[in-house]
Amino acid sequence: MKYVFGSVFALTLLIIACARNSAGRNELNLVSDSEMDTMGDQAYQEILNTAQLSNSAGLNNEIYQIGQNIAVASGANFDWKFTVISEDTVNAFCLPGGKVAVYTGIIPVAANNAALAAVLGHEVGHAVLRHSSERMSQQMLLQAGLSLATLSFSDSPYKGIIAAAMGVGSTYGVQLPFSRLQESEADKVGLMYMAKAGYDPQEAIHLWERMGALSSSRPPEILSDHPDPSNRAKALSALMGEALNLYHAAPVKQPTISL
Repeated sequence: MKYVFGSVFALTLLIIACARNSAGRNELNLVSDSEMDTMGDQAYQEILNTAQLSNSAGLNNEIYQIGQNIAVASGANFDWKFTVISEDTVNAFCLPGGKVAVYTGIIPVAANNAALAAVLGHEVGHAVLRHSSERMSQQMLLQAGLSLATLSFSDSPYKGIIAAAMGVGSTYGVQLPFSRLQESEADKVGLMYMAKAGYDPQEAIHLWERMGALSSSRPPEILSDHPDPSNRAKALSALMGEALNLYHAAPVKQPTISL
């Protein structure tokens, strides 16, 4: 009876909290935008206080200009911030509310401003699609589900094994595939943003080809929270017709410049 009640409660939450995002998918959001933005602002301030920020005026200006162009193309009215962190990490991230950070380690891999626009388009896509809120909501729901399941099997001598198995199942059966789905969504949306902003979208494919050549020790895609770079390049290739139409219609074409 406890299990049935818990399942009905979880299903009710899903129905109430699901809304269609700008990528056309129903997404779960149990946390308000204002709450997420507040958390994003707090985390951003902590980063500004603790990270080694780049003092390269040229690089900061380049990131800012590309970021602003992408933000305008997205049409999202966020308090956009674009920060460059001086660290060899080949990565970038976006906090809720439009706080984007780029590590200097990704600059040589990007190699040019158009590929960097693909990176920033991807991160802006995460913000617009409110992926952080959805991930937090999913964690809340999974935790509630695991707690209810543990309670339901409280009289079983195998409750520890059952709970552990469900934990593994939620990771490989729900969390990792879901994370890969979000990454693919951000790739697609970001590709369209960069094209609308006048950056050559074909450079996004080259970016992921270079990313794929970085390491041969990458785990299989099924064990990763990100799609394999070669699969990302293929997925973007399939979207290139739509992206090129947006690029050719862009009022301003941004020349591709090596960094």
